Amino acid sequence: MKHSFKVYLLLIIAISLSGCLHGIPKYKVKPSEAFNPVTAADISFADDLDTDSLELAIERSIHYYENTGPDKVHRVADRLVTSQQLKETLIAFRTILRQTDNKAELSKKIIAEFNVYRVAGTGSNSNALFTGYYEPLLEGSLERTERYKYPLYRVPPDLMKKDNQIGRMKDCKFVPYYSRREIDVDGILQGKNLELVWVSDPVELFSLHIQGSGKIKLENGDLRTVGFAHSNGRPFRSVTKFMLESGKINSSEASYRHEFLRGKSDQEIYDVLSHNERYTFFRFLDKEPVGSLGEPVTPGRSIATDPDFFPAGALAFIRLRKPVFDENGKIKEKVDFSRFVLNQDKGSAIMGPGRVDLFCGFGIEAENMAGTLKENGELYLLLKK
Repeated sequence: MKHSFKVYLLLIIAISLSGCLHGIPKYKVKPSEAFNPVTAADISFADDLDTDSLELAIERSIHYYENTGPDKVHRVADRLVTSQQLKETLIAFRTILRQTDNKAELSKKIIAEFNVYRVAGTGSNSNALFTGYYEPLLEGSLERTERYKYPLYRVPPDLMKKDNQIGRMKDCKFVPYYSRREIDVDGILQGKNLELVWVSDPVELFSLHIQGSGKIKLENGDLRTVGFAHSNGRPFRSVTKFMLESGKINSSEASYRHEFLRGKSDQEIYDVLSHNERYTFFRFLDKEPVGSLGEPVTPGRSIATDPDFFPAGALAFIRLRKPVFDENGKIKEKVDFSRFVLNQDKGSAIMGPGRVDLFCGFGIEAENMAGTLKENGELYLLLKK
């Protein structure tokens, strides 16, 4: 009897501990605590970009709200905010933009008509961590050749989602989908007519996997846009971090990763890249790359955040530093900047309230910016009073 009681007691403790462990929050900051009201008068709402790009980004968020329905609710501090209210915020802000010629007048109207919330950081300080992403340009072909032999794959028919997990069926059991090494090295998807297009550089292709969208310049000069269609559901692991920790490179800048891998054999390249098991499947796009809203992203104006915290499509304001490059693409200095942005995307590595990925655009300059942008800064949410 005493032994049975001990077993029963241990069972109760185990269940209790299991419940406690399951309830540990993913982040130190709860969604309800991620937004802190601030005094708008203390902020200088300067913007370093043109108004046309801002209006374009606003229009894309408004279009998203018109299609997603007005009843979706977000928690912002002590407020419950609907998509309709977020849309009204954008319409009111757009009206102010069109009626205002200078920064002082803009700031005055924002103070009068909007509530401003600073987003809590994920680390020990209150700053958000900003990184960048861009749209790569690769050379490719619709047919495999000796030069173009690295494929972008469509979504395989055996890839499936079950209980919020991505995988496949094997011997009547649901198992994880194939890893990057199994796909790229073992060739597990070859011969299944899944190749969308072929490109000439495996390292640039890996960058395309990370960015999620890009352009392929075909041999006849045509440009085809490709975008994210699905992933294999495997965990994302930073190859740059792996190369730093293993002593292969001495800087976190993307250019250093490219320089180390340039000229290496496919085996040497894949030994490094396979550290990141996550694999991206693509589709052709008829328009510019789209973010998680299903709307095109706008260079310099679209940000990606964690959807568990930041309302989709919402108006935001950022302040941080950006690199300035010399003619060789090397950083010569970093300068302060601020601008209005729209929350129009998400990313597998963008987790927590204070993580922001800024869409830097297309081409070499955008790649340089995205590859070197890693700054602590300030992220604000604006809501119409």
